[in-house]
Amino acid sequence: MLLCTMLVLLVLGGAGTASAHAALRSTDPADGTVLKSAPGDITLTFTESVGLLDDSVRILDPTGHRLRLGEAEHVAGGSDAVRVSLPAKSATGTFTVAWRVVSADSHPVSGAFTFSVGKPSATSATVDTGPVEDPVTGTLWDIARYLAYLAGALLIGTAVFVAVCRPPHPERLAKPLWAAWWTLLGATLALLVLRAPYETGAGPATAFDASALGRTMTGRPGALLLARVGLLAAAAVLLRRRIPVVPGAVIAGGLALTWAAAEHASAGIQVPVAITSSALHLLATAVWLGGLVALLMTLRQPVSALTVARFSRLAFASVTVLVVTGVYQSWRGLGSWNAFTDTSYGRLLIAKLVAVALLLAAAGYSRRWTARAVTLEAEKDVWERVPEPVGGGPSLPEPPPPAPPAAPDQRALRRSVLAEVGVAAVVLLITTVLTGTLPGRAETEAAQAPAAGALPAASVTTVPFEVGTAGVKGKVQITLDPGRTGDNTVEAVVYGADGGLATVPELRLSFTLPAQDIGPLDAELTDKGGYWGNGSFTLPVAGAWTMKVTVRVSEIDQVSESATVRIGA
Repeated sequence: MLLCTMLVLLVLGGAGTASAHAALRSTDPADGTVLKSAPGDITLTFTESVGLLDDSVRILDPTGHRLRLGEAEHVAGGSDAVRVSLPAKSATGTFTVAWRVVSADSHPVSGAFTFSVGKPSATSATVDTGPVEDPVTGTLWDIARYLAYLAGALLIGTAVFVAVCRPPHPERLAKPLWAAWWTLLGATLALLVLRAPYETGAGPATAFDASALGRTMTGRPGALLLARVGLLAAAAVLLRRRIPVVPGAVIAGGLALTWAAAEHASAGIQVPVAITSSALHLLATAVWLGGLVALLMTLRQPVSALTVARFSRLAFASVTVLVVTGVYQSWRGLGSWNAFTDTSYGRLLIAKLVAVALLLAAAGYSRRWTARAVTLEAEKDVWERVPEPVGGGPSLPEPPPPAPPAAPDQRALRRSVLAEVGVAAVVLLITTVLTGTLPGRAETEAAQAPAAGALPAASVTTVPFEVGTAGVKGKVQITLDPGRTGDNTVEAVVYGADGGLATVPELRLSFTLPAQDIGPLDAELTDKGGYWGNGSFTLPVAGAWTMKVTVRVSEIDQVSESATVRIGA
């Protein structure tokens, strides 16, 4: 346990943004968009439902000053999109949007993007979104999560072992049972206190802020942690009464649901089925791995082979449930075969499968030992019940009685179970890391999904030209909005050699599509006082268009330059 805790510190201590589960699918305006006028709202759409914090969206104007915004809220009809309203009047230039939300599966995620109004600024404001987690808070959070998994498995597994396998001295398991109960209670309270700084990325010193604790307890993750505390209180009552089977099963199922409803299963596709599968997976894991620890402690003294056989059957049933639910959860989390190798989630899943394979190999040896021990115990029972011959036949010398069958060495079983327990601790560690990693399906979806609901990014092209003196160049910045087939708004701004705005007598712009012999099409630009433009210019076909710019630099001199611009459908 100490070794695994150290591994948590090393492996999870700097998790950062990799632990985020929700991914930003799209923004409206899209990242890098150049708009003619400021939008009334900013919308962010995620791959799963997200929760909002007090300061979920911040917007910096082109000068780096923070805008006063309305409160961020979910878009009507769904909780995977967040909207915030902008002030009625906004400056021109590049705006920076910084955001931080909490995934439906309780993990925080943050980032930033930019958009421009009128034209991009020469320099844009920068915002440090910071790490998703404070390093100290994140480390404490991950250790508490691992201890909660470990203690939950030991608590449920030991209780089931006592109830089903009926060991000869169940009172010897009382101490580890209560140790697991206290550890799970302490880890749960730690998670409850650390929840607020974990969400906001603050240090652990802010954990006992009254308002933050109040917000935690009214949110879904906090409510599930409180429910776990309540279930543990009920479990304490049952433990003192030697755990009636039916109420104990209900409490065990409820404890499993406090994990399932707060992590991967609570977001994405087929949520009700996923939560049920995840709860069964957790219960099967606890019964198997926690039962292994209970069996290892029981094996300190001689144990009937029947007790071991009962656990062997229980473990076999648990593994069957693990395989069925594990296949479903892997399909749901990965989404494709390529995700096994192309995503962190897939690679961690492979590591878990390897560890489980090692665990099954050790379990196979234990199962063979159990079968041999049960057979020999049955033979011994038969040998002890064979009646002695009676009758009046001639007295003959009696042969020496056959020796009873020798029981297999229990120390070999104990070594095998000890190996299983060691590998099981590694499996739980990998599971903890896995539940803190973006699922492969969500990672692929975020990378490949179109910017649904977002404004298409405008096409901005800069064309340099000679201003009349050799080696001295100006430039024309041409914006096509939205830069797709159909009607477009065209804006052209001329800059002189010094980088400032320049006034020219005439500016012409035409488009030709050589591949289909279309054009030239005249954009019919007019002087708008500071820039040249046309509010309605049609590009009929998608493709690589040749854009020809003609700039009259004086009453008698003009220069023409060309550039290629790709127009989408």
